[in-house]
Amino acid sequence: MKSTRRTFLKIAGLSLLGIGTKPVLDAFAAGEEAKIIKAPEALKAKRWAMVINLKKKCPEECRDCVEACHTIHNVPEFGNSKDEIKWIWNEPYGDVFPDQENKYIGGGIQERPVIVLCNHCDNPPCVRVCPTKATFKRADGIVMMDYHRCIGCRFCVAGCPFGARSMNFRDPRTFIRKITPNFSTRTKGVVEKCNFCEERLAVGLLPACVEACRERMAFGDLTDPGSEVRKLLEANFTIRRKPHLGTQPQVYYIV
Repeated sequence: MKSTRRTFLKIAGLSLLGIGTKPVLDAFAAGEEAKIIKAPEALKAKRWAMVINLKKKCPEECRDCVEACHTIHNVPEFGNSKDEIKWIWNEPYGDVFPDQENKYIGGGIQERPVIVLCNHCDNPPCVRVCPTKATFKRADGIVMMDYHRCIGCRFCVAGCPFGARSMNFRDPRTFIRKITPNFSTRTKGVVEKCNFCEERLAVGLLPACVEACRERMAFGDLTDPGSEVRKLLEANFTIRRKPHLGTQPQVYYIV
């Protein structure tokens, strides 16, 4: 994280005075949380959210959204489930929504795989448990990762009830098919996850998965009544993952 010399000395001085490490880390995290790019072409929102339409069946063996996401974010392919790194992936309906007991949902939805990713919760437990503030929530609701601050303790992995975080137990860089130069690669011992394509939003682009699957995925400002996500939520019945946990996921599923 870049910081001015004056800011650094001020924070270091507070630490030496015995105020403790938590306020120091909080000060750094506050700076990161406020650091939302405000370029003229950037897409902006008070609260970003995603809607996935499960009524619309994906073509057989389609992986367009996964390929789009994993390619631009340099997600490695280790070739085994033990080391697998996932930003967006498929899971059986029953595993995604274990608390949804309505067996009469039509359209064969419950027999099809469901796209899942980080839910960018309003009340994210991963943020609360991270001891170094490597995981933090931006003002627009995006739950971010600072890879340089991550110490690989995996508290966030244990804290996330959706399995949305992956740990690099091996060096990922040698398992990337083709490195995309405009997005950072990670190192061994670092946790990673979906970032709602914040780097694309900063230059006026929608998330890669949404661009790859506009028929089934929508993204926008939840607080804007005219946004696509609000219109979809008002016109359709939607569910969220494990709502009883109180994390308030911001990925909604039309069923």
